[in-house]
Amino acid sequence: MQSPTFDELFAALAGATLSRPELTRLRDWVAGIVHMGECLSLIAEAAGIPPCPRCQCTRVHRCGQASGLQRFRCRACRRSYNALTGTPLARLRKREKWLPYLQCLLESRTVRDAAGVVAVHRTTSFRWRHRFLAGTRRERPRILGSIVEADETYMLESQKGSRRLTRPARRRGSVAKRRGISREHECLLVARDRGGLTLDFHTGRGPVTAQQLAACLRPVLPCDALLISDAAAAYRRFATDHHIKHEALNLRAGVRSRGPIHIQNVNGWHSRFKSWLIRFRGIASRYLISYSGWRRVLDARVLTTPGQLLRAMLANTAPNRLPI
Repeated sequence: MQSPTFDELFAALAGATLSRPELTRLRDWVAGIVHMGECLSLIAEAAGIPPCPRCQCTRVHRCGQASGLQRFRCRACRRSYNALTGTPLARLRKREKWLPYLQCLLESRTVRDAAGVVAVHRTTSFRWRHRFLAGTRRERPRILGSIVEADETYMLESQKGSRRLTRPARRRGSVAKRRGISREHECLLVARDRGGLTLDFHTGRGPVTAQQLAACLRPVLPCDALLISDAAAAYRRFATDHHIKHEALNLRAGVRSRGPIHIQNVNGWHSRFKSWLIRFRGIASRYLISYSGWRRVLDARVLTTPGQLLRAMLANTAPNRLPI
């Protein structure tokens, strides 16, 4: 039996009376059709002529094509590569489905839900999520504004998915054995200025220290910055050691604000982040910074289309390529 031509199918659709749900399904299906050439052109546009990922030499020449991507050869080390070599996206297949999958990331879909939408296996969906999130982690502001709020949030350490636990197993949703903040908790430090620019840092287990604050915050604070935090001793020591103007709020005494001195912006970000995490039903601690980076990119609302997200990921991974 001969298959109908496109003209015959189009004429049949044009003559049919479609209900609103049927029109919605048709629009979603058409919007999900992405030709591989569209993704390849975005990759080529974002990468340009990348330097050699092995020796960073810029003296390269074109060396044929493979799988639709231009290959280059380095004149110094004679290695050949393409625009994705040494990036988190290297060796990922099914590029025609990358843009629909990036749309699933923008919609905060779960692994199984995204796998069903894009028609890939759930293990492929999981692998793609963390490869793509490795690129979004680099979409970060270089420096914050003059008024910066900083505070940490803590989550119980999780070894979800690990085959070798370093502690006795526990049920999901259980609580720590010790009261308060201990080595059983993972610390996520968040700094946010009054303009909405946000930076996140995974400092490891236990309370944050002055040394960790110096490593994370000092490079991103301007010289005239005003740092606002709670009354933790680590912040006072950090501000004193590095001569940073500092205002502390004694939250335990019920002091939430003193006029414009407050940390409500960063605490609001913590609340939105933890509420957003509920849909994923628990995440492994080793992926905490990936998910916080994902949430930070969504909150910034600068990358709102799959194409913009793919360009930003390739632009940000190009200078930080992995060794071959």
